[in-house]
Amino acid sequence: MRAKDAVGRYGERVAARHLEQQGLQVLDRNWRGSGGELDLLARDGDVLVAVEVKTRRGTAFGHPAEAVTAAKLGRIRRLTGEWLAVHGARPGGPRFAEVRVDVVAVVLPRAGAAQVEHLVGVL
Repeated sequence: MRAKDAVGRYGERVAARHLEQQGLQVLDRNWRGSGGELDLLARDGDVLVAVEVKTRRGTAFGHPAEAVTAAKLGRIRRLTGEWLAVHGARPGGPRFAEVRVDVVAVVLPRAGAAQVEHLVGVL
């Protein structure tokens, strides 16, 4: 596994743990659809949350959340609809009252704990 991929996987584990500590239930990780991958899907009460995780070793090239572009958000939206179709659920149906997209930015400093920022409802 490339070092960049290992950093990303570690960031996803940190993000999942953060979400669970905030009371969300992680439903799926690294779900692959026809147009890409969703990092995490979680339940926040009756809300389905698609979570994009961005991890960086520092902020020299910008904050990790800055890498989430409008095109990326569109892809997340389409993939979330596909996930719902595959799992037999619909927004407003019995399983989920609504759907939202969150971003979890993880910065891994040279020393110390990972810094986590959770941006709720970016789309």
